[in-house]
This record gives sequence, C-alpha cells and structure tokens, in this order.
Amino acid sequence: MRKYLLHVCFPVLFALIISFVFIAIPITSATGGSIELRSHYRSLSLSQGQSISNISIRKRTGTGFYGHSTIKHDYNLKTIKGDKVVVDNATGLMWHQSGSDDRMNQWKAEDRVEMLNSEGYAGHHDWRLPTVEEAVSLLEPSKKNGNLYIGPVFSKKQKYIWTGDKTGDALGTPVGGSRAAWNVRFGNGSVRWDIIGSIFYHYRYVRPVRSVE
Repeated sequence: MRKYLLHVCFPVLFALIISFVFIAIPITSATGGSIELRSHYRSLSLSQGQSISNISIRKRTGTGFYGHSTIKHDYNLKTIKGDKVVVDNATGLMWHQSGSDDRMNQWKAEDRVEMLNSEGYAGHHDWRLPTVEEAVSLLEPSKKNGNLYIGPVFSKKQKYIWTGDKTGDALGTPVGGSRAAWNVRFGNGSVRWDIIGSIFYHYRYVRPVRSVE
C-alpha cells in the first residue's frame, strides 16, 4: 500500500513543484526585460495618469504629479549605423540616446518622429513618441545626470519630453475646448499635461522610443 501511494503521489508532487518554479520565475522578453510597459496611446484623465504602475508619487498636483520610476534599469549604450541608442534590458525598450536638439509643440513632435522613421534612424523605421508609462520609467529618484532626474547614459539637453498620450481635465473632457498631451520633466521630476499647439510656452523636446523584438 505504501509503495502504491508513493507511485501515485510522486508524479503529482513533481508536477506541482515544476508549476511553482515556472510561476515564481518572471517571464522575460528577448532583451531580458521582465517589465512590460504600455506601448499604445491612450487618452488619460488626471486620476488615470496618477494611477499608472511602476511609479512612486511624492506629490499630486492639479495637472499631474511629482515622482519617480521604481524600475531597476539595465541600460546599454549602443551605436548602430553611426546612430546612438540606449537599450533598457529591464523593459525591452530602445531609446534615442539624445532626442531632438530643439523644442516644439506636440504636433511638431509627431512630425519629427515621422521624419526619423523616413530616415531609418539606427536602421529602424518604427520609432514613436513614448507613452506616459514609458517616459516616466526614465525618471530617477534623485538627480543622476547633472541636475536632471534621468540616467547619465542619456543626453542631458532634453530636460522635458512629449509623450503620445492625450488627456483632458479630471473628467477626461477637453481642457478649455482644446486637447492636451502628457509630458515628463526631468528637471524637477514631474509628469503633467499641457495644451497641444500652444504658441506661448508649451514646447518640449522629443525622445523617440521603439520596442525591441
């Protein structure tokens, strides 16, 4: 009877152990990244923007928040066909190492990415503006690059960048009849939305990103 129970129970116990091991070990991407960030654009209300994952918020505001990413990055600076990129093995994202040299409104930012794709920067044609989750992932808890809350592997000229995510007010409706877009500021570690196309001061840099397959 004892031999019978051992014969029957051992395969079941072995299967349970194997299942536990696979559940406990995070599934990684082709680049080794185990953290998957949203790559498709959305229209996020204020509360939705303040509820994204992998962030630590130290202060909420009427247009966003101050905080930083909780992701432990594994950056790798590469030069591909003469173009500099930064691959984050933690998220499976490839970033433009510097980004645009000049600031622009969000409409122009989208045009700049299209131009980059037509030129095939670093041999790729699928560059895009980052989502809020992707852009926020670059925010460090302290100043790591001069006076910026971003890793030193990146250029420190781009103090704030546009994302491809749009927004309205806290209810998700257009702000003052205009659409707005989220941006990330590495100078003070903040994330907020600004009205698209403003001719006054809502000009930001562009740091394109692409997903590594």
